[in-house]
Amino acid sequence: MVCACVDRLTSLAVTPESPFALRRRLPGLISVATDLALAGPTLRTASFLAESWRDTGPGSVAGGLGMAVKVGIDEGFRTLMQALAHAPTRADLERIREEVSTNLALYESKGWLERPTDFHTAPPPLEEADARWKTVSFLGSDYNHLRFESGYEPHEGEAGRDRWLGYENNRTSHAWVLRHRGRPRPWLVCIHGFRMGWPMADLTAFRAAWLHGALGLNVVIPVLPLHGQRKAGHRSGDGFLSAEVLDTVHAEAQAMWDLRRLLAWIRGQGSDDIGVYGVSLGGYNTALLAGLDGDLSCAIAGMPAVCLPSLLEMHAPGQMLRSVERASLDWEDGRRVMSVVSPMHMPPLVPKERRYMFSGTGDRLVPIDHVRRLWRHWDSPKTHWYEGSHLSFTWQTEIGDFVHRALHEAGLLWAPPLRNRT
Repeated sequence: MVCACVDRLTSLAVTPESPFALRRRLPGLISVATDLALAGPTLRTASFLAESWRDTGPGSVAGGLGMAVKVGIDEGFRTLMQALAHAPTRADLERIREEVSTNLALYESKGWLERPTDFHTAPPPLEEADARWKTVSFLGSDYNHLRFESGYEPHEGEAGRDRWLGYENNRTSHAWVLRHRGRPRPWLVCIHGFRMGWPMADLTAFRAAWLHGALGLNVVIPVLPLHGQRKAGHRSGDGFLSAEVLDTVHAEAQAMWDLRRLLAWIRGQGSDDIGVYGVSLGGYNTALLAGLDGDLSCAIAGMPAVCLPSLLEMHAPGQMLRSVERASLDWEDGRRVMSVVSPMHMPPLVPKERRYMFSGTGDRLVPIDHVRRLWRHWDSPKTHWYEGSHLSFTWQTEIGDFVHRALHEAGLLWAPPLRNRT
């Protein structure tokens, strides 16, 4: 496909002697550009399937055309994200290198690299008086929009502190809440993925109406820092999976701060039965939270990443990676700085029998190696491998069955679990 595109592009070349040729040949150039955009995902899909079918480890790939389509959807989304990525300037990269060096020295002096849990200060509980509520209707059912001032601040002396505090929208925390009246009910905290943080996407992805209505749970979906109404860039999630290493550290630290405040608020409502369920970036945060709170009824990590710097290396466009290399940024230093917000550097406090994982065998956004690493770190918990990709999880019906069973085993449901369809 690529060779054919090159041949067509050559035939469409515009010479200086034909100044109006570009207008006549524009449709052909657009067609070539479209084919080139499709060529990358197609070749990567074929290469991935060819390599993966030789894999015999946990979560190895099986499937034919259906799997190829699902993998292709992931690859297409990956290509789009690379095209929209913002390349940092040389000055930005030099500043980032200095910030990483400064914080690495600070974290070493404080002992946080050896004891990452000490990096996470216990936040004050969220009081009812601090919460602001608004009732909103979505697809015929109501949910509550909770807002409160986060109160999070990076540690004194941390590089990037002033910049972080300057993100005005991010100071206010948001969450979508569906709760029952009357007697206390179990709660499920659902943590969304990268680029999400909007009600329609979050409530639909987690099937919140089913969790709340059919399963009888109180449901809260917090908006992660830099997402949704908390965004600091043009798009929800800008600041994650970018060269701004310290913004990601502060975002994860604030996510833990806000989540722990929410958990304290829920417990203040009279319920100690709380599960946490996250997907993608939310799976990462679920695993991280499981290393800070051992009183959770269960932790369900869906498609969890475990190393954000390696995801950046995997998904960043080549131009950005070359700029990072020219600026002499050390990936290893970035990994060490981010270890204070890595689930792989904290032993899980939630007991093994209450840890659950699921992931797609054809996931092209979170590598299967990440999932296997967390699976080993969590001492091989109950795990469901579905025949699909990262983005296909929303229509994989067996995931609902797996989550249902996990919630039942954790004591959050009274109804028997559904029969596993796989």
